[in-house]
Amino acid sequence: MKSIEVVARTVEEAIAEALRELQVERDDVEVTILEEGNKGFLGILGSKQAKVRVEKKVPEYEVKLEKALEFMGELFGHMGLNPTITGQADEESVNLHIEGDDLGILIGRRGQTLDSLQYLTSLAVNRQGGEWIRINLDIGDYRAKREESLRSLAQRAAMKVESSGRRVALDAMNAAERRIVHQELQEFGGVTTQSEGQEPYRRVIILPE
Repeated sequence: MKSIEVVARTVEEAIAEALRELQVERDDVEVTILEEGNKGFLGILGSKQAKVRVEKKVPEYEVKLEKALEFMGELFGHMGLNPTITGQADEESVNLHIEGDDLGILIGRRGQTLDSLQYLTSLAVNRQGGEWIRINLDIGDYRAKREESLRSLAQRAAMKVESSGRRVALDAMNAAERRIVHQELQEFGGVTTQSEGQEPYRRVIILPE
């Protein structure tokens, strides 16, 4: 139930009754007064009850989820693609997932195209104001596979540094991927990590501790 109409002796009583039925607080709803009501002559003759419509506010993150789904649908339509797009959201992020055949073109080399799509979607969703919300976009299980690959790469590179005593520079990565490498090697004894360079060429350096 997202909205109800309630009749009571006064507007305030009608609103209070609606809040009890919807089990929400006053700040969580929009109130429309349909009839003000009045007590009539001597409080008896011609009295008229108040009537209000009380509607739950849609959380901003749900609105942004709908905008994200709409934007992605229109974008893929222009590209002649028809993948399945699903999403879920909370107060911190909107998470979109794309499934379909032959979607490698949307991933690109090392996920660069996917990252660009994620960035464009974030701009489209957040440019209309409100609280900024993070957009996470994935195709199939690419992100999970890429994370697994990065963790494996980090371990191999760290072992090389440990055995040779020489630093190893990994290929340029975005901030999220660099974070995965740094986290993976936090507990790896004998090496330390740092990031060097300017975006988009910033990379992780693994050095002897």
